[in-house]
Amino acid sequence: MTPVALTIAGSDPSGGAGIQADLKTFHQFGVYGEAVITLLTVQNTRRVSRVEIMDPSLVREQIEAVLEDIPPGAIKTGALGDAQVIGVVAAFSFAAPLVVDPVMISKHGTPLMTAEAAESLRTELLPHAALVTPNIPEAEALTGLKVTTLEEARRAAAAIIGMGAQAVLIKGGHFTDSATDLLLAADGEERVYPAARIDTPHTHGTGCTYSAAIAAELAKGTSLADAVARAKTFITAAIATNPGLGSGSGPVNHHAR
Repeated sequence: MTPVALTIAGSDPSGGAGIQADLKTFHQFGVYGEAVITLLTVQNTRRVSRVEIMDPSLVREQIEAVLEDIPPGAIKTGALGDAQVIGVVAAFSFAAPLVVDPVMISKHGTPLMTAEAAESLRTELLPHAALVTPNIPEAEALTGLKVTTLEEARRAAAAIIGMGAQAVLIKGGHFTDSATDLLLAADGEERVYPAARIDTPHTHGTGCTYSAAIAAELAKGTSLADAVARAKTFITAAIATNPGLGSGSGPVNHHAR
């Protein structure tokens, strides 16, 4: 049977992030992709100038339509916009593993989530997550803890697990000396995924692409630790071979192997 993955996220018309990046990644991993749109943006590699959040009832109806006909083997969330939309997503009892990418700020520095929405994320959605994938600024925003070292990342991951998540992947792209990621599970199991930093401005959509790759592997029945390992290899190659598009923070290479 063809594996299926669902993304619940925002739209990036320039194609580098959001549902566009997720669907490209699902396809690259041999997974049939479905997409529920939570918000529309006006953006390119240089700016985000407008964000329009979907009506919560429209988000709910999109999810219901997908689940009743082509249920996914894994689900990932991206930008959800506001507390109402987060509440809609959290109200579903998904049968498949849920990967939560806590998108809070765009690559251009534009806020994509209010303080009220961030609190809803912590209290309503994270307890349903099989995996949460914050970068370092997101981990700091979620926990109030400073993260500059791997040990501080462990403490932040433990704090997020304390919010109810089954596992947390702290992405190390904002470390100054490496791009090493840390996976911590609720049972205490830990894995570290080392990688060297790649000097490039073209990192638009890395979080979306990385979490989508993990969800794709989970949809195929891969274990969480191995799903992260395969996704890490993919995102590292995607950054290193980026197509150099745009005059700002350009997209990664979604055709990477």
